[in-house]
Amino acid sequence: MVELLSPAGNLEKLKIALAYGADAVYGGVSHFSLRIRSGKEFTYESFQEGIDYAHERGKKVYVTINGFPFNAQLKLYREHMEKMAAMGPDAFIIATPGLVKMAKEVAPEIPVHLSTQANVMNVLDAKFYYDIGVRRIIAAREISLRDLEAIKKELPELELEVFVHGSMCFAYSGRCLISALQSGRVPNRGSCANDCRFPYVLYAENPESGTLLRLEEYPEVGTYIMNAKDMNLAGHIDEILSSGVVDSLKIEGRTKSPYYVAATTHAYRMAIDDYYAGRFTPEKYQKELHTTKHRGFTDAYLIHRPFEKEQTQSLESSISEGTHQVQAQVDEAGLAFLVKDKVCEGDEMEILAPSAEGLAPSSNERGEIFQKADGSWWVRMKRLEIPKGKTYECIHSGNENPIMLPVPLPPFSFLRKPLHG
Repeated sequence: MVELLSPAGNLEKLKIALAYGADAVYGGVSHFSLRIRSGKEFTYESFQEGIDYAHERGKKVYVTINGFPFNAQLKLYREHMEKMAAMGPDAFIIATPGLVKMAKEVAPEIPVHLSTQANVMNVLDAKFYYDIGVRRIIAAREISLRDLEAIKKELPELELEVFVHGSMCFAYSGRCLISALQSGRVPNRGSCANDCRFPYVLYAENPESGTLLRLEEYPEVGTYIMNAKDMNLAGHIDEILSSGVVDSLKIEGRTKSPYYVAATTHAYRMAIDDYYAGRFTPEKYQKELHTTKHRGFTDAYLIHRPFEKEQTQSLESSISEGTHQVQAQVDEAGLAFLVKDKVCEGDEMEILAPSAEGLAPSSNERGEIFQKADGSWWVRMKRLEIPKGKTYECIHSGNENPIMLPVPLPPFSFLRKPLHG
């Protein structure tokens, strides 16, 4: 069965990803990863805790060491690899041939996965990396399924991993310098400022007269000329798995919210399981994925080539709210929730749970758990009470008091409301 690989930006997200069905997670520590904002949320100690937590559950953890180092950083990278190797991860994710060589010297027992930043698109490059010790290639986002089939035919022992969901880069597999130019933040060393997501104002100049004219496609908003839509291949999982050449399906998003990790992992877990069970239903997975914030969706390049369509950019805005608002997140014990948006007495909220096991109709003075005709589970809060007994009519985002649930729910469940209707 194909592996489902989810992002782990910190220990909480790692636990959520595994709870919602990920077979493996990936994450990193500090500036050795390409997600500095996320990596800082992991310390060496918490990363070790995450590895132990995953292994206790029969799951895997891949360490991202996929930055592009300068000479002055090479000693630091070696020391970092030694520290990470001692934790017993299941693979290193690396982007450069030099660091692949270093990894084989420092920790020959740990498999090396080649980062998508290496831009592998063909059999020749794949064979080069395989020959120097790489055992899995995370293919460039621009690759086609046909090219993956050619690589697998030539190198049947080489594992192939592909992105199926998440942010797309305006540049070629992340090889971008816009952020470095405008803000001094170097994308390929982990500090991309996402400058391609900004609105820009365009001008046309007449060099003879010096006249400068402002062009406005969307008045007073600017123009999102580089804003790529987010990848969403949930509707093509059947085609991808039927090819028989893909070993791992990867979700992007280490810097995204815990809810994003839960909802995307949940959707792709359903898609994979339904494919193998012979009941693949794309509409079901898309409904779940559209509850998350996104930039519009595209099926990108794996199934179709870029010239075959014109729906890969979102020119009107940099983000969409999605169909639902997350109201609360259930704690790891499953006994209470923390508010993420305003919750009041009498509110009804849909339950997104890692599993339907443990969900059953019930009612008491705190609230009611019930199921609607479409099979979804909901909670109606009658009393908002903290563990010390104090009650509220409404509680707002930012209030860190846990609110007691009517009955225990599966740990890491989320409570949400439709934005419309």
